[in-house]
Amino acid sequence: MPILHPDDLHAFVRDTCAQLGSTETEQHLVADQLVGANLAGHDSHGVGMLPAYVWGALSGELAVNSHPTVVQDLGALSVLDGNMGFGQVNGFETMGHAIDRARTHGAAIVGLRNSYHIGRIGHWGEQCAAAGMASLHFVNVSGHSPLVAPYGGREARFVTNPICLAIPGGPERNGRPTPRVMLDMATSKIAGGKARVAMEEGKPLPPDTMLDAQGRVTTDPSGMFKNPKEGALIALGDHKGSGLAIMAELLGAALIGGPTMQPGNKRASNRIVNNMLSIVIDPDATGAGDGFAAEAEAFLQYVQSSELREGFDEVLLPGDPENRARAARAEGVPVDDATVRLLRKAAINAGLSDAESRLS
Repeated sequence: MPILHPDDLHAFVRDTCAQLGSTETEQHLVADQLVGANLAGHDSHGVGMLPAYVWGALSGELAVNSHPTVVQDLGALSVLDGNMGFGQVNGFETMGHAIDRARTHGAAIVGLRNSYHIGRIGHWGEQCAAAGMASLHFVNVSGHSPLVAPYGGREARFVTNPICLAIPGGPERNGRPTPRVMLDMATSKIAGGKARVAMEEGKPLPPDTMLDAQGRVTTDPSGMFKNPKEGALIALGDHKGSGLAIMAELLGAALIGGPTMQPGNKRASNRIVNNMLSIVIDPDATGAGDGFAAEAEAFLQYVQSSELREGFDEVLLPGDPENRARAARAEGVPVDDATVRLLRKAAINAGLSDAESRLS
């Protein structure tokens, strides 16, 4: 598998976005998040998403150089419309708005609706943590066909609907504080992008993560990408993950005026619409003072002091795997040959003349 330097990937994404007409700021926001996802070990949300963005821009589904607009403002509660712009721009500007409101009011509830794909949700938890804020994020995915079956069903009815929770207090990375702990998870057993990566690499899925057209467990990812789709991902924790996905659909979309996955809303094969409800809290406003950080640290140390279960050599905290991936991938990110081919093809479609000689 090719090992590509993060700087080369970053430049490739920027240059492709430039061909789509993106401003320099937009180019950097998109590249920062996509390459950052690869560095964190989440290849499903990394540069492999770029072809979907090129398709979106060329088809008119994705509005290049668009920005979110405030459609409801009650001070501590506000809703922004993403106007189908790049999710990296919408997410960044919406989190900036939420952070400012939390500093003013102590906490902020902010909805973002009608955005093109907003990528790895942990990116937004990290932005809040860098500003010293704790945050919770509930996200739905609509706009294309569903991927995940509800508990007890064999037909897909929603998508991977991620949830993220982040607590500030971690060390600096690239000059910015990081979360002390951060839980960033799909509500399915695996993310849809991980099925895509498995198919492109010619690998089977992990056991008990997908159903075939007859509702039988399978490890063959191809059913997720046929037209029409013949398979469905399995929700995390059976009824628990299914319930969380349903609540993310209702809180992250319906509550703020965004589209859910119900079939009356527009769908297209490559269309990716995200809606997100974020709750951002300023720890300085809770009255806990310095006791928050001290109590949190004491608890986390207590968690990690547990005697180890058979077959394990450590107790991991939420966010540890991403931090280790960043250390391991700082000088090189593995990108499979199929993804490299798709990236080059997408960049050529966008108008990048030297795409065929890049990423090698």
